Amino acid sequence: MSVILTFIQQAIVQGITILFGATGEIMTEKSGNLNLGIPGIMYMGGVSGLMGAYLYENSTDNPSVAAGVVISCLACALASFVGGLIYTFLTVSLRANQNVVGLALTTFGTGFGNFFGGSLSKMAGGVGQISVATTASGFQATIPGLSRIPVLGDLLFSYGFLTYVALVVAGICTYILTKTRAGLHLIAVGESPATADAAGINVTKYKYTATLSGAVIAGFGGLYFVMEYLGGTWQNNQIGDRGWLAVALVILALWNPAKAIYGSLIFGGLYILYLYIPGLGRAGHELIKMTPFVVTIIVLIFTSRRNKPENQPPASLGTSYFREER
Repeated sequence: MSVILTFIQQAIVQGITILFGATGEIMTEKSGNLNLGIPGIMYMGGVSGLMGAYLYENSTDNPSVAAGVVISCLACALASFVGGLIYTFLTVSLRANQNVVGLALTTFGTGFGNFFGGSLSKMAGGVGQISVATTASGFQATIPGLSRIPVLGDLLFSYGFLTYVALVVAGICTYILTKTRAGLHLIAVGESPATADAAGINVTKYKYTATLSGAVIAGFGGLYFVMEYLGGTWQNNQIGDRGWLAVALVILALWNPAKAIYGSLIFGGLYILYLYIPGLGRAGHELIKMTPFVVTIIVLIFTSRRNKPENQPPASLGTSYFREER
């Protein structure tokens, strides 16, 4: 029983980073933008939050946990916003190829994270020696009292606040997309921007709003991984392929943030499954870690064959909108 409980806990922990990224990408794709820069934005958000906390803690003799958390979150949000703004300006305003811009942004963001994260590590005396323990304790603090409940406390209440923020944000995004006029307008923009434009909907505004907010949400996936999961340390390429798993989860969740909550748990579990299978070699580890992508391909095949509109990607996904061609 303890092994199963530990596995579920670790699946949740691994899945939260993926959930942040997937929720942000779902909001982006609903506008018709395919942002393959999400992995890079997660790196930018994570390292910027770490830098903000490090500079704050080393500029005062008595750092506050609350202030450190706020500064770290603001730094993450700002860096993620800038990453999203770069992508949106190039693809929406300048109509550059979305795939090229997204992949370039991932390359840039990963390099940005490794450069500044590595520089901070050297300043702090070595890899993993960055001192932001005060701020990290704020991210890792569990719910008082509830976390001590046997079994349920460990399973439901033993996580930092960003875990619950991820769930709330996914719920809010689902409500916006399904219950509000703004959500319906956003879906209309993603399905047919020309038709939405003719109906008086500001296509550019919705694309900018959805993509920028999606980038900020995804950036917090990187912050969660660096500050809550790793306790405020940095190693180059540490977020790994979790950003691409977030993009894959969008398909598994059928572009629904609520379904991404369950999907993140599945992906988180599959990502660490190899640790619980004895006797696997290196090749076996890598094969098991491939399973989330295999599951995504299977889901994509089945949903495509059923051809239900609600299970399909936005019709204009990945295509720049030229108003002159309307």
